[in-house]
Amino acid sequence: MKPILEVKNMTMDFGGLRAIDSVDLSIEKGQIAALIGPNGAGKTTFFNCITGIYTPTSGDIYISPNGDETKQQRINGLKPNIVTRKGLARTFQNIRLFTSMTVLENVMIGCHSITKAGIMGAIFRGASTQAEEKMIVEKSSSILEKIGLAKYVDELAINLPYGAQRRLEIARALATNPFLLLLDEPAAGMNPQETMELDELILRIRDTEGVSILLIEHDMKLVMSLSEKIYVVDYGKKIASGTPENIRNNPVVIKAYLGEAVDD
Repeated sequence: MKPILEVKNMTMDFGGLRAIDSVDLSIEKGQIAALIGPNGAGKTTFFNCITGIYTPTSGDIYISPNGDETKQQRINGLKPNIVTRKGLARTFQNIRLFTSMTVLENVMIGCHSITKAGIMGAIFRGASTQAEEKMIVEKSSSILEKIGLAKYVDELAINLPYGAQRRLEIARALATNPFLLLLDEPAAGMNPQETMELDELILRIRDTEGVSILLIEHDMKLVMSLSEKIYVVDYGKKIASGTPENIRNNPVVIKAYLGEAVDD
């Protein structure tokens, strides 16, 4: 079985600055993996390359939905909306909700990539368009129920507690039907209770929805408790990869990033 995401020798240059330097990474079906490193190490740039915001200077990015080798595709240079339709969804380090829209409407927007009705359908609202709209509402409501946000369905997104806003971003990403979910610092700004709930949510998404997960995160307790594999980058280079136990005790990683061994 092929990895569902396979990045080979990826490099990203911005003029004379090399932000990503020949990085390899792979994610298996059903896996929760983490990408860690100091601020400025190139982690978000890596996500931006995978999701089509940037086109890598060199290297290859392959996806294989469900690990099916016959369906492997190279996605370098595809636009973000096309990458999303192919099954990769992401959240951002800074919350990017439509704050003047309701919680339900934010998730419904995530369904846009899987809808078929075009401009004419929206204007004339035929039977197929109405049926699709009903499906979108039902699907979005179901996702909110699973994420634990059903009580906020008609609330404006801006009025949600901070932790709930983070979960709403994840709900909107799930509405695109991804096989791989990319989370960019999902615990940033959360209190301990919210972080614990996030931990449980990520595991539930993997176990009940069958979605694999790659996360960038600075909360090492969260990373170590969730991840089956961890990749470490520093100055754009991959300096280590392995299980949480390998990374926790790796002297190169400790020197470059952790500073000291992470407690369980």
